[in-house]
Amino acid sequence: MTVYKNLQFFAKYHNVSLDKLDVLLKELELFEDKDKKAEKLSTGMKQRMLLIRSILHHPKILFLDEPTSGLDPALSNKVHDILLNLKNEGTTIFLTTHDMSEATKICDRISLLNSGHILEYGSPQEIIDKYSQQDKAVIRFKNGDSIMVSQAEAARYLGGSDVASVHTLENTLEDIFIKISEDSKNA
Repeated sequence: MTVYKNLQFFAKYHNVSLDKLDVLLKELELFEDKDKKAEKLSTGMKQRMLLIRSILHHPKILFLDEPTSGLDPALSNKVHDILLNLKNEGTTIFLTTHDMSEATKICDRISLLNSGHILEYGSPQEIIDKYSQQDKAVIRFKNGDSIMVSQAEAARYLGGSDVASVHTLENTLEDIFIKISEDSKNA
């Protein structure tokens, strides 16, 4: 079946208007390819078609496995926006992903798993805060110089006309996952 016939079947099954289908096809940049055979699609195009099929009827609960796999950053952001809108409208989303920035952006609660074991559970920020005990900040000046100071010391540089940026040194979820995965192997 073509992309459109495939999705049309699910739209009819769920009693969803074809107008909504067209909107999703356009939003995920598949409208121009709607007459292609589904089996001939690239990995990213198949991924988008399957996403449309799963969200077409605005489910109450949605299970997704690597929803942005094979997508470029612009399309990944569109998928993220769609998922965040669904979440804000009350859909519960269970997401499996290796992309920690995606998990941070979309998820309220996450479980970090390794070899079938839960290594950590909580909100992305709770986990980051738990493993980012560094009380350091990097001050970068307009002349290109930079210094590392305590976060308390950083306050005295704020508002200075020669300061270009101030960055705290917190770990990313990816850094944390790698560390606790290695620690669990060595335990």
